[in-house]
Amino acid sequence: MRILLVKPSPKLDTVRRVHGLIFLEPLELGYVAAAVPEGHDVRVLDLRPAKRPVRLFAKELEAYRPDVVGLSGYTHEASTVIALSHKVRKVLSKAVVVVGGHHATVLPQTYNIDSIQAIVRGEGCAPFRAIVEALATGRPLTGIPNVMVPGPTFDEAAAARLPAYPELDDVPTPRRDLWDPSLYQCIWPSERHPDWHTLFPTVQLVRSSFGCRMNCTFCVVPKLCGGRHMVRSPERVAEEIAGLTADHIYFCDDETFLDADHAAQLAEAVEARGIRKRYFAWARSTTVNRSPEIFRRWREIGLDTVFLGFEATTDEELRDISKHSTVADNQRAHATLREMDIAVQAGFMVRPDFTREDFSRLRTAIKAMPPAQVTLTVYTPSPCSDAWVEEHERFVCDPYELHDCMHPLTPAALPLREFYRRFASLTWS
Repeated sequence: MRILLVKPSPKLDTVRRVHGLIFLEPLELGYVAAAVPEGHDVRVLDLRPAKRPVRLFAKELEAYRPDVVGLSGYTHEASTVIALSHKVRKVLSKAVVVVGGHHATVLPQTYNIDSIQAIVRGEGCAPFRAIVEALATGRPLTGIPNVMVPGPTFDEAAAARLPAYPELDDVPTPRRDLWDPSLYQCIWPSERHPDWHTLFPTVQLVRSSFGCRMNCTFCVVPKLCGGRHMVRSPERVAEEIAGLTADHIYFCDDETFLDADHAAQLAEAVEARGIRKRYFAWARSTTVNRSPEIFRRWREIGLDTVFLGFEATTDEELRDISKHSTVADNQRAHATLREMDIAVQAGFMVRPDFTREDFSRLRTAIKAMPPAQVTLTVYTPSPCSDAWVEEHERFVCDPYELHDCMHPLTPAALPLREFYRRFASLTWS
């Protein structure tokens, strides 16, 4: 069979414009492609760079005429995924449309429509492989673990239960031969940036773990992973890194260094292979403070930047979101990393209920910080997180269409025009 895997182009300008700063490869499709049994032809179509993505999609359907079309998407892309599934029906009425990704995992009922034949939830490799095998042998798609079939038998009770995730070493190494790696770049902060080196290097993604043991109210990851932090074999991760063409590696884990033993073993495996690359990773301040030696070790082998989710400027705000850290923890972690020559990307969330005084306090805190790349977002709880469940009845806009971490879902304390003026002013204060 011919299989086309598609990364949709987002509708929102807020998302598209971020691509000028960070534009990363469609790794999830590389994983799914690697799971396809031998004997089938697979293509990946990334619609994000296209000026006319729908026209390009239709052209690819006509030229390639796939038997299976796989669509992946986040919550803000759900309506786009549905529109693309309708396009498949118009162009290739017999093609099977399979939908996966984060939104399909947490809110599969969105895709219970006639133009979609299967909904993959959670880790997509094994389910998609089973779908391809079933289609190749003429078997029905019902009964496949972590796959829901739209239609009269759609199980609403099952849709409300989150799927189980497999051990990560059961997941194949992603295929990267299906796209041009030079297309994918991001801004690369560092404390000691080499002279004449670009700020926007080619970047490749690596996944060394999945999950988190914490329970921040706005995040759904702890529910998805059942409170576990699951890791891949250090040897397999190092082998994957060694085979990459890019010099800059972006770890796309929920938190790369949460398991100190695993992080140490991975560092040893990377060094043993003589790999010389630069690394960007996400971490919690409490992880830095608990295991500074791990970050020092990784600095020795190329760690340039760590994203720290500071989130707020008062301990009370941090308690409200169950962050399990304090402002002092954030400051200590920031200082510790800078002492190691590791740059910090500091993330703050602006809550819809911010007053003028709250904006002023955040501005003052940012100005008083040691040098860092500061990222500002509007507080937007993940679908099915504790905060989403608690707040959804108060949503004042479409929580799917505007789920981009730039739109307040609940009523703003200030008039929206003033809210956004003060939000924007944080970036130049």
